[in-house]
Amino acid sequence: MSSRRRTVLTLIVLTLLSILSAFSLGGFRIVVPKRVTEGIGEVLSLPPPRFKGQTTVEEAIASRRSRREYSREPLELWELAQLLWAAQGITEPTLRFRAAPSAGATYPLEIYVEARAGGVKDLKAGIYHYDPENHNISLVKTGDFHAEIRAAALGQEWVGKSAVNLVICGVYERTTRRYGERGKIRYVHMEAGHVGENLYLQAEALGLATV
Repeated sequence: MSSRRRTVLTLIVLTLLSILSAFSLGGFRIVVPKRVTEGIGEVLSLPPPRFKGQTTVEEAIASRRSRREYSREPLELWELAQLLWAAQGITEPTLRFRAAPSAGATYPLEIYVEARAGGVKDLKAGIYHYDPENHNISLVKTGDFHAEIRAAALGQEWVGKSAVNLVICGVYERTTRRYGERGKIRYVHMEAGHVGENLYLQAEALGLATV
């Protein structure tokens, strides 16, 4: 088990699932396409995921906690890439299965990164969309939106202090086309939980603080 202090690096996971194809944060709005196939803006290739670490699954489960004290040290780009892969990355190259399970492989979730200035090395402040098929992120909007994210999260102060906020969006119709209403009220929300737990365990294995 890594002995690094949990406050060395930072992460916040914010789940917003009260929308179908868009979400609003304060005075700013992002439209989530039904199926994102192209970069929205500047595209940044991410370091490849790592499949071996210093922490076992059992150790990560045993030590997993919500941690609300953060350092000022930025995340490395490979650490952000590893978190995104754990959330929705491709784990089977032929059938394109992902790291988190999905009902009928409908994959209704879209992951966005909100990074503050200096929050991630070599990444400017802004909103980015994660493309699991190509393991890259595309710039949606430049700027620091921590205040808007915090407002959307009922003013929770640790959201405003994080280096990075991850926003999980659900496009319900991808799942309801196959499963009807139960896809909306059950499956999409369950999948957000699966992704959240993957992120918690990956953050714990990397020595990151998250809530």
